[in-house]
Amino acid sequence: MGGTRIYNAPVAARDGVTLATDAYLPPAAGDGTPVRTIVGRTPYNKNNAAYPKLAASWNGRGYALVVGDVRGRGDSDGEFTPYVNEGGDGYDTIEWVADQPWSNGDVVLMGASYGARAGWLTALTRPPHLRAFIASVSPSDPFVEFPNGQSPMMVSWYRLVMGRMLQHADDIDWMTVYDHLPLGTLDEAAGFSSPHWKESLVFPPSESRDERMRYQHRYSDVDTPVMHISGWYDDEQIGTPLNYRGMVSQARSEKARRGQRLLMGPWGHAVNAGSKLGEVEFGPDAVIDLDGHQAAWLDWVLGGGIDDEAVEAPSAPVRIFVMGENAWRDEQEWPLARTRFTDFFLHTDGAANSRLGSGRLDTAKPVGDQPPDTFVYDPARPVPFITAPRSSQLGGPDDYSAVELRGDVLCYTSAPLEQDTEITGPVQLVLHASSSAVDTDFTAMLVDVHPTGFCQRLCDSMIRARYRSGHDEARLMEPGKVYELTIDLWNTSQVFFAGHRIRLDISSSAFPKYDRNLNTGEPIATGTRMVQAENSVRHDSAHPSRLVLPVIPR
Repeated sequence: MGGTRIYNAPVAARDGVTLATDAYLPPAAGDGTPVRTIVGRTPYNKNNAAYPKLAASWNGRGYALVVGDVRGRGDSDGEFTPYVNEGGDGYDTIEWVADQPWSNGDVVLMGASYGARAGWLTALTRPPHLRAFIASVSPSDPFVEFPNGQSPMMVSWYRLVMGRMLQHADDIDWMTVYDHLPLGTLDEAAGFSSPHWKESLVFPPSESRDERMRYQHRYSDVDTPVMHISGWYDDEQIGTPLNYRGMVSQARSEKARRGQRLLMGPWGHAVNAGSKLGEVEFGPDAVIDLDGHQAAWLDWVLGGGIDDEAVEAPSAPVRIFVMGENAWRDEQEWPLARTRFTDFFLHTDGAANSRLGSGRLDTAKPVGDQPPDTFVYDPARPVPFITAPRSSQLGGPDDYSAVELRGDVLCYTSAPLEQDTEITGPVQLVLHASSSAVDTDFTAMLVDVHPTGFCQRLCDSMIRARYRSGHDEARLMEPGKVYELTIDLWNTSQVFFAGHRIRLDISSSAFPKYDRNLNTGEPIATGTRMVQAENSVRHDSAHPSRLVLPVIPR
C-alpha cells in the first residue's frame, strides 16, 4: 500500500522560476521515519500513469519517488530550452528534496533518454546530497551520435515537446517531411515552427549553448557512482559504454570509480520492454527484474558497502546480454580484457557493388594493386535506412537483404564461418576513400548473414567528410584525393554461428537516419542544390581498408 502523495510541490530554482514536482512517499515517511529518495525530471509530463506504478515499486523498497516537470514543460514555469537549464534546476531540486522532513538526505538521480542527459548535466554541478545516479539510454554530446551534426528524424521530437504539453505527432507523414529541403525548414514542412530545431542545425553551436549541453569532456568533474543502462539496438547506445569507460578512468574519486556499473541488454531505446525486437526473438531471459537489479546496487552504494572492499558487490562491474547465444554474462571491464581486435581486410576485383558482387572480407592483408570499388551516390535517391517514422526508435535488427541489392551499396562478405565466432565490443572501420565531390558521406554497417538469407543489421555509423578532422571547422575535400577515414560503428555483442557470414556494407547514405549529403559543401541547414558524387573505396597494399572487429576467444 502506498503512502502520502504530494502533488505540484513548488520547487524554487535559483532564478525564482517555480518547478512543479510530485512526491510519492512510502508509508515509513508518514510515520516520521526519513527515507531515501529517487529523483527524476522529465519534459514528457509528470502526470503520467507510469509514475504511480514506478512509485509503488520503489515505495515498496522504502524509497520516496520525486518526479518533476522540467522548466517550461507541464506544470513548471519558465521557458523550455532543451538541456541548457537542467544542471542548475537539477541541483536545486535535489537540495530541495534533502531539506524535506521526510528525506534522510540520501538522494538518487534516475533518468532515461532526455532525463539521463539532464542527469549528467546535474551531476557536473555536484549537489551535496547526490549519492548515486541511474542513467538509462543517455544521449551524447553533439556530433557523437550523429557525426553529421543532426538527424532529420529528430524534428519529430521537437514537434513532441513544443509548448507545455505533449503534442500530436502521429498523424504527420514524417517520411515525406524528411524528404523536404532545406533541412532548416523541416519543422515548417511538418506544420509547426521550432526555433530549437533551427538552432540545432547551426554548426558550430554557440559557445554558451554548446557548453551548457555537453558533459562527456568533464567526467573528472563527476563524483557519483553511476549505473549505465542501454541496449545494443538503442539508437543512442554509443553514449552508455563511452560514459562507463570515461567514469571508470576519470571520475573524481576512487569511490565513484569503484561504483560504476554497465548493463547492456538486447533492447532498443525502450529498455527491458520485451523479448522480441523486429523479427528477432531474444528468448525468455531478455526481460529482467530491472528494478531489483537497480535496488541491489543502490543498497550497496547507499548502505556503505562501496566503502568497504570486504563487502561483496551485488553485481559484476559489467553485465551484458550476448545476442545469438541469448545469454547474460558478467564481465569485469569494457571492452573485455581478452578481446582480440582483429583486422578483416576488404578485397575485390573492383566489383563489390551489391551483395551479388565480388566483395570479400578476410584477415589476409592486400598484396599489390587491387582495383578500387566505385559507385555513384545520388542524393535524390539515397540508400534507405529501415526504421519506423518517428525518432522514438531508429532501426533495429532489420533485414537488409533487399537494400543490399542496390548498386550504390558495396558489400564485403566473409566465407561461411567454420566455427562460432563471438564479436563483443566496439567496432571500427578504417576506410581509404575518395570522391569527385568536395563533400560527401561514407556509411558503414556490420551485418550477420544467416544461412536462411536473413541479413541482420547489428550496428552502423557514418562520417561526413567535411568533419573528418573534427566538427569545430568544416574542411572540404580535394576531389580525387584519397583520404584515410575512421568510422566508429558503435558496439555490439553477437555470436556469429558456424555457417553464418560476416558482412560489411559501405555506401554514402542511410536515409532518413542521417540527412542526405548534397555533395556541394554548402551550409547544411540551407542547402538545396544536389550534385551526384562518384565515390571510390581503395583496398590495395598502399590503402589497406579494414574492418576492426572485437573477437572474443570462445
